[in-house]
Amino acid sequence: MAEYNAIEAEVLDDARLTLEEFARACAVERQWVVERVESGMLGDGTRYLSQWRFTSHDLTRARRLRQMEFDFDAEPELAALVADLFEEVDHLRGRLRAAGLKLE
Repeated sequence: MAEYNAIEAEVLDDARLTLEEFARACAVERQWVVERVESGMLGDGTRYLSQWRFTSHDLTRARRLRQMEFDFDAEPELAALVADLFEEVDHLRGRLRAAGLKLE
């Protein structure tokens, strides 16, 4: 796999990255992203590659997937499950904060 220098940047919620920009921001090859989108692990379900645009949420999820796959040699499906669990925990923590409950 080709080595990329990771670019640290803040992506705004209304910003949309192209496939090439997204792959570069995740420090992965373009094909890695294509495989995850086609399997339903990333993206919004758009079928046409030319219409793919990625959000900051997609970027966070892809980085989690990549970390699980590369650091722990996890299968992509397992990495997606872990990413789902992280997102659910984040969602539940947000609901607790909104309800005024203190997190421990």
